[in-house]
Amino acid sequence: MNELIIAGESILPGEKRQIQLPVAKLYTDTEISIPIFVARSKKPGPVLMISAAIHGDELNGIEIIKRLISKKLVLKKGTLIAVPMVNVYGVLNQNRYMPDRRDLNRSFPGTKKGSLAGRVANLFLEEVVSKCDYGIDIHTGAIHRSNLPQIRADLDDEETLELAKAFGAPVILNANLRDGSLRNAAKEIGTKILLYEAGEALRFDELSIRIGIKGIKQVLKHLGMSKSNRVKKVIEPFRADKSLWVRATDSGIINHLFQLGDHVRKGQVIAEIHDPFGQQIDVIKAALSGVIIGKQNIPLAQEGEAIYHIAYFNDPDDVVSHIEQLQEEHFPEEMND
Repeated sequence: MNELIIAGESILPGEKRQIQLPVAKLYTDTEISIPIFVARSKKPGPVLMISAAIHGDELNGIEIIKRLISKKLVLKKGTLIAVPMVNVYGVLNQNRYMPDRRDLNRSFPGTKKGSLAGRVANLFLEEVVSKCDYGIDIHTGAIHRSNLPQIRADLDDEETLELAKAFGAPVILNANLRDGSLRNAAKEIGTKILLYEAGEALRFDELSIRIGIKGIKQVLKHLGMSKSNRVKKVIEPFRADKSLWVRATDSGIINHLFQLGDHVRKGQVIAEIHDPFGQQIDVIKAALSGVIIGKQNIPLAQEGEAIYHIAYFNDPDDVVSHIEQLQEEHFPEEMND
């Protein structure tokens, strides 16, 4: 493909461009646009998209893309399309949703004449996603919830599985496609998407950011797009085909006994629930043996609220050691103090 057109602008091989994709206007008549960065090699090759902030309060991806662009990455072949914020409305309002209260990641493929969320989804799908062979969509946990760095993808697809392994996150999770999601709509048009989940909404998490940047670079190398000849050994991630959320058995004040990345065993007490007078109301037990990949951070819970996300692995102790190894790799200065 010699010519790439986004928002009516042509980007030729060898060019780097910053583009604004107009979406709609605010009440104030101010134009809202999705910012897009495109880098093309002179040599043809795969087209890789990196997108962030489909949920407007998930900020880690914005920082990952910002740092990646600032490093002046040189491509050996192919095209990189980086979209630091898809849901610009949500970023402006520090809110997960679109102004119409719809979840943009449940609004794909959308339509040109539907709801605002549906229109933005349709525009993004047609102008960007449809022109890509692969994508990495960056997410975090919701407000007051943190996720261990992980890749979620259709691991039954061999090529997608190889991309997930190349990324090198601590954990890869075989995740079902959801109706209305970007991943589902992308699959329908032949674009293979990895979903990188890491950190918490409205916060920067340095480990998540560093793993994300390195992961994207490793995917670029895997696709033959990176100009760097230095190839470090990728730490093999652990695959989980089963996970579940453990919920609060009662309402009260939570005393967490375990953290992200910890190995827990089935039936083990992982949190205590107290009333405001210090009386223990109940305990929360692990429903299966595994590793905590998601956790609620606020120490308050209503009955039935999700508290811990646990993924099942054949050897959870190996996973914990693997996570510690990644922490040492990304924060060597702290390990040497």
